[in-house]
Amino acid sequence: MTAALPSATRRLDQSRIRGIVNTLWLVNGQSTGIDPADRGLAYGDGLFETMAASDGRIRWLDLHLDRLEEGCRRLEIPAPSRSLLTKEIEAHCPRKGRVVVKLIVTRGPGVRGYPPPESPTPTRVLAISQWPDYPDSYYRHGISVRTCGLRLGENPALAGIKHLCRLEQVLAQLELRGQPVQQGLMLDASGAVAQGTSSNVFIVAGGELATPSLARCGIKGVMRRVVLEACRALDIRAEERDVAPAELLGADEVFMTNALFGIWPVTELDGRRFGVGATTERLMTHLGYGHA
Repeated sequence: MTAALPSATRRLDQSRIRGIVNTLWLVNGQSTGIDPADRGLAYGDGLFETMAASDGRIRWLDLHLDRLEEGCRRLEIPAPSRSLLTKEIEAHCPRKGRVVVKLIVTRGPGVRGYPPPESPTPTRVLAISQWPDYPDSYYRHGISVRTCGLRLGENPALAGIKHLCRLEQVLAQLELRGQPVQQGLMLDASGAVAQGTSSNVFIVAGGELATPSLARCGIKGVMRRVVLEACRALDIRAEERDVAPAELLGADEVFMTNALFGIWPVTELDGRRFGVGATTERLMTHLGYGHA
């Protein structure tokens, strides 16, 4: 390990001591910049993971690396070794407190044009930044959601993986600017429910869960996987299938998930009010949520 890495860690620790966690960026393990010819910059040719770290450890790290490897396989990008990624993350996470760890893997540099290099040299980028200030009220009293006008394009070849092409989410967030909402609801081009702007969505009806299958578009979130596995452990019936917008409005409970905030109950969607339901609370308790 080079001398630059411990000094970068010291900078992060010093800023944490001052009460401000500045973002630490490492490119291929070095405190350096991205090659301007990197295909991640030119084409979004890569993948990323956004992870929650607490006291130096990432929750569900194996699940994040599972998804990263699946994305690399589908995009035909050589995946970095798990041991390398794990050691690098552990070396730079502060040992106390919570931070956000973002990992980006691109196909690496290439010549101009869409055809990828025959033997790519992937780039990995590690970023460690300040934990978001999530209000406790989002867990206790829920969040408000609005349906976005923008529809997600359907492409089964990219569905499920967390690729770098996120302009649809950027445009959706522009729609929500200035509105008193915490998430946007995104539909696919066919008009079915896909996901939240930065989350997955679940409905509860008659004590049974459903979440969009995401066979055509959307991200299969790590927290989504965790919730589905928790349902099996708790003997809660859950299925992945197409979900119509009307089903959300007619549901008993609605909640959203991602790997940082965990589970947020939805208590208002396009003017429709919901309570924080018993099934949602049961899952939140089982998985250790309920407060920020």
